[in-house]
Amino acid sequence: MNKYRSQSYFNVFTGLMAALVISSVLGSTTACSGDNNAASSDGWVDLFNGKDLTGWKIAEGGPFEVKDGVIVVTGKRSHLFTEEEFKNFEFKADVKTTPGSNSGIFFHTKFQEEGWPTQGYESQVNVSHKDPVKTGSLYNRVKLFKTPAKDNEWWTQHIIVKGRHVIVKINDETVIDYTEPEGATGSPSLGDKGSFALQAHDPKSVVYYKNIKVKPLAD
Repeated sequence: MNKYRSQSYFNVFTGLMAALVISSVLGSTTACSGDNNAASSDGWVDLFNGKDLTGWKIAEGGPFEVKDGVIVVTGKRSHLFTEEEFKNFEFKADVKTTPGSNSGIFFHTKFQEEGWPTQGYESQVNVSHKDPVKTGSLYNRVKLFKTPAKDNEWWTQHIIVKGRHVIVKINDETVIDYTEPEGATGSPSLGDKGSFALQAHDPKSVVYYKNIKVKPLAD
């Protein structure tokens, strides 16, 4: 083989390798940018992409809209359910209420077309609404009458479920440490698996959610 042909083969091989590398990088970038539920290196999965309600389902034609990377909840009673269901997990969302507002974060629930969810638990979102059950409470199970959350300020609501054990934290402060009794029946119940849901409580309530994510845990 003469040196010119050898150089030609080398150039072709080098070009092919470069093309493969570029293709691989672009393919990886496209896959990550197109997958709203891609897990991060520490296991957290975004449930809200910051742009629209992909992956969520609205009941009762609810008043949920996305503005500047935030889910704005205001208007008549309605619920926004995740399409995906989880059993054991860590869940986090940044939440902000306005004075007199009421909302809630449901887990282990199921989509229903109308009415208040009949399955699962509600982690209350309420700083100053007339309802005395305040942010972080497990509605109908464990009631808090004071909360570290404040209106007009973002806080992180962190819910951890492992089997029948539930922990709720507000800004890293544990406000609920609860274990569902063996043989518990009726509603609420942790059950096998369920959706998350955000609640629109009433027309006078305005509540904001962002940075909503989940880390699935082993059974």
